[in-house]
Amino acid sequence: MAPPVEHEDSCEQEAAEEPKTPKIRDTPEDIKLEAIANTIAFHPSQDILAAGDIDGDLYLFSYSCAEGANKELWSSGHHLKSCRKVLFSGDGQKLFSVSKDKAVHIMDVEAGKLLTRIPKAHKAPINALLLVDENIFATGDDEGMLKVWDVRSGTSFMDLKQHEDFISDITIDQDKRTLLTSSGDGTMGVFNIRRRRFELLSEFQNGDLNSVCIMKRGRKVVCGSGEGKIYIFNWNGFGATSDRFAVQAESVDCIVPITDSILCAASTDGVIRAVSVLPNRVLGSVGQHAGESIEEIARSRDTRFLASCAHDQLVKFWDISSLPDTRVSDYRRRKKRDRRLKALSNKAFDTGQDFFAGLLDSTEENRNKEDEEEEEEEDSDSGSD
Repeated sequence: MAPPVEHEDSCEQEAAEEPKTPKIRDTPEDIKLEAIANTIAFHPSQDILAAGDIDGDLYLFSYSCAEGANKELWSSGHHLKSCRKVLFSGDGQKLFSVSKDKAVHIMDVEAGKLLTRIPKAHKAPINALLLVDENIFATGDDEGMLKVWDVRSGTSFMDLKQHEDFISDITIDQDKRTLLTSSGDGTMGVFNIRRRRFELLSEFQNGDLNSVCIMKRGRKVVCGSGEGKIYIFNWNGFGATSDRFAVQAESVDCIVPITDSILCAASTDGVIRAVSVLPNRVLGSVGQHAGESIEEIARSRDTRFLASCAHDQLVKFWDISSLPDTRVSDYRRRKKRDRRLKALSNKAFDTGQDFFAGLLDSTEENRNKEDEEEEEEEDSDSGSD
């Protein structure tokens, strides 16, 4: 029989070999991809994220705040060219994707198998996608064509070309009646999908309109532009903007509403900004892909995380749980020339980083005192809405 001391050593060795409890992080770890991701989307009811890359591949990941717990569930290479947009169906059972190969794919989320393929859905590469309900979805292409489809028949019942350049984004009102498009021709399009007709185009703005969303309980429409400005339209006043302001970014390529008054905006400068709409101002930085252009951002179902994908081939997660509780005063302080962009999360660069030098939450860096006073008056008027 082994001596007692050796038995104790054996027990100690067994105890040492027991797996350690994984460390719990504030956010899931970064996901490294094999190619640049153009698009990402969160599952509506599970901790799952989908990504589509420039090679046409789709990936499905489960994510967790436990260290080392992110896991690839499946991948698919059915698209022949770059995947431009992915979206989950409302029940989370299907994954829709559109591509530069002009096709629409519908995947079974659980099995990772292709359920439906609509080849040559457009004559030009498809760039935008919106799921209206469980049966209806809309697509927009690089030449400005909008199509609205019925999944049951696999055919489109609206084919309208009103834009002169690519359709960058699509959204719809809560009543599922008025569909809005943003376009590279600098206009916003308005379509009535119940009557299946085009309504109007907004006036031309300077630069591309890259994104569109509805805010302020359906009373305002917000567009992000390629010149780094945010344009605001009144509902039923789509012809001309009611307000506009710059966020001191190279561009506003993707916007995601977080609350009715706060959105996150991603830019080619690699910074994700939290922005208040009416009163209009930049609240700070949520996160960044340093020096890398951001392709898309997405909000998790519980508004705890924001995910982003960029040219560094990473999907990053940011803690935005405090944003819904943020209160923005109508009072606007006098702008300071050396003001940095405030860090709003632990992973965002703090205000001492040189990376944010010169990023001011003003409409123009060299605006003079008289312009500042005029803008203060405009903000107080706008904030009352």
